[in-house]
Amino acid sequence: MSLSIPLQHESDDPSSGEAVSPRSIIEPDSDLSDSAQSDFTSTKSANQSIFDYVRENGRTYHRYQAGTYPFPNDQSEIERMDLLYEILKVLFKGKPHFAPLKHPRKAMDIGTGSGKWAIEMDSHVPQITGTDLSPIQPEWVPNNVKFVIDDANEEDWMVDPDSHDYIHTRVLLGAFQDFREIIAKSYKYLKPGGWMESQEYMSTMYCDDGTMRTDNKFAEWTKTQDQAAMSMGRPLRIANKLKRWYEQAGFVDVHEEVFKLPVNSWPKDPQFKMLGRFNETQIYDGLQAFSLQMFQKGLGWTKDEIEVYLVQVRKSLSDRTTHAYHRIYVVWGRKPTEEEIARR
Repeated sequence: MSLSIPLQHESDDPSSGEAVSPRSIIEPDSDLSDSAQSDFTSTKSANQSIFDYVRENGRTYHRYQAGTYPFPNDQSEIERMDLLYEILKVLFKGKPHFAPLKHPRKAMDIGTGSGKWAIEMDSHVPQITGTDLSPIQPEWVPNNVKFVIDDANEEDWMVDPDSHDYIHTRVLLGAFQDFREIIAKSYKYLKPGGWMESQEYMSTMYCDDGTMRTDNKFAEWTKTQDQAAMSMGRPLRIANKLKRWYEQAGFVDVHEEVFKLPVNSWPKDPQFKMLGRFNETQIYDGLQAFSLQMFQKGLGWTKDEIEVYLVQVRKSLSDRTTHAYHRIYVVWGRKPTEEEIARR
């Protein structure tokens, strides 16, 4: 049911210092001091009940299929997601996609969030559909963009098999019990020769130079969050498995590219320093959102216990003597053509 509103393989050891891409090691900075138009259309036509959000702990959560996505959908979270979108845009040097698309006609953005990627792709694809559990997308969008309130886990995606040229996902860790099901359904709904691409955030912290102590509170938080997510059946560490899952689903020409994203402004390089500073902001602003439902439902913590715990986590996040980073995985693969399938 849907509601329309028209590197190589790597270890999970974060301190291994393993090289993950041809990019050079990020050099730390020795200075620790911080220096509506006619072509748009409205899509607001959904049942108003889905705008009556679930309220918990001073935050709001999606009403449609309530409880299936553990993170908020309020304005603070929308602003954080949009900041992360801009961070990744710079990290990817402005590339909206890595798959070698050739005149795609129809694209889908699963878990579109605020819809920024879908809207900015409007000049590249004649027909774009963004799906999400929350109606948080803008009311006025380009005519060739539409948003659908939908649970991607459901069997019926309201589209015909073999109908899309491109299916895109971005930062959906913790959103699904088994992301392999999303890959399999995307394969089904792609045209032969069509592409799927996932741009995913790896929640594990990594460090190349041994500056991350074993008692680092932010690294401890990531492990605790991972434990909570697993107890809820919503795994976070999916990014490093995507390439293998694509291949197992039948995709060919599968590629993987891995980027490093500093957790704060510790790098010397000006662009990495800027990216780290903004990444620290989006993590800092999201720590409560990332923890509340996960720790309450997954570990049985109280809101007060969570808030007290996060005090030290925030301090650790801002420690520039720890040269830590996250990995961003970009994986894309092609559905074989009918001729290729016939030759198998």
